[in-house]
Amino acid sequence: MPVETAFAGSAYPQVGVGSQYDTSHVYVDPDKVDAFVSSFLGTFGGASTKQAVATVTPTPSSTTTQLLQTPVGTVSLFGFKTPIPYPFGYERTGYLVTDMDQAIAAARAAGASIVVSAFPDPIGRDAVIQWPGGVNMQIYWHTTKPDYAAFETVPENRAYVSPDAVSAFVRDFLAFSKGKVVSDDSKAPGVEIGRPNDTFHRIRIVSIYGKMTVLVTDGHLPYPYGRETTGYEVSDLNATLDKAKASGATVLVDPFTSDKRQSAIVEFPGGCVAEIHAPSAQ
Repeated sequence: MPVETAFAGSAYPQVGVGSQYDTSHVYVDPDKVDAFVSSFLGTFGGASTKQAVATVTPTPSSTTTQLLQTPVGTVSLFGFKTPIPYPFGYERTGYLVTDMDQAIAAARAAGASIVVSAFPDPIGRDAVIQWPGGVNMQIYWHTTKPDYAAFETVPENRAYVSPDAVSAFVRDFLAFSKGKVVSDDSKAPGVEIGRPNDTFHRIRIVSIYGKMTVLVTDGHLPYPYGRETTGYEVSDLNATLDKAKASGATVLVDPFTSDKRQSAIVEFPGGCVAEIHAPSAQ
C-alpha cells in the first residue's frame, strides 16, 4: 500500500515526547489489581508507583490508579470502584504531549476525532482521540514534566483495523506522529493472527511514540487475537513465559516463529491480554 509523504498535519509542531512516556491502559476489577501488579512485575521486572484513589474522568467516578514501569513498557492501571464512564476503558494507550491544545489541533488536522474534549485531572490535562477504524487513544499533559528512563526495548501498539479503514488510519496517524512505515507486507503469515493457512496485511510503523503494528484483517479472528493491544519485546521468550506462569499469568497462545520473531500471547490476572515476543534467528 503506497503511503503519502505530504500530510495535512505537517504544519503542526511535533507534540510527542518519547516512547517511555507512553502507557498501555489496563482496566481491571478492584479486587484483581494487586494480583495483576504482582504478575506483571513478576514477568517483566520494574516497579509500581504508590497506588492512589482519584477521579480521572471528566464526570464523577472513582478508581485506584498507579503506574507500572518496567524495562519493556509502562502500564497505567485502573481499578474502578464506580461504574466506568463511557468511553473510558476503550482507549488503548496514553501518549504524553508537550502542549494539549496544540496536540488536539494537530490530531484534528490529521483526521482524528476528539471523542473526549480536554479536561483536567489531578496532575494535568487529558483528552481522548479516535482514528479511522475506531482506534481510541488518550493524550495527556502533566503540570510537572515527568522524567522517565528510556526503555530497554520499545513496546509495540497493536492496532487491528479493517481493509476499509487502513489507508485513512495509516495516513492520519503518520500525519500526527510524523512517523514512518518501516515495513508493509500484504501477505504476512496468517499464523500471526491464529490462521496458519492464510495470509494478511501487516504494516509496521515507528514514530516518537514508539512502535506500532497495524494488523489489517477481515475480523475473522480466533480468540484471543485482537484482544491484545500491546506487544512486549524481551530477550528470552521462554524464560519470560516461565516467569509469567509462575506469577499467575496464563499462556493463551504457545510460542511460534514468524517474521524473525518468536511470539506468544498471555493473559494476566484481571483479564489483560498481551503479546510477548523475542528476536529469532529465522
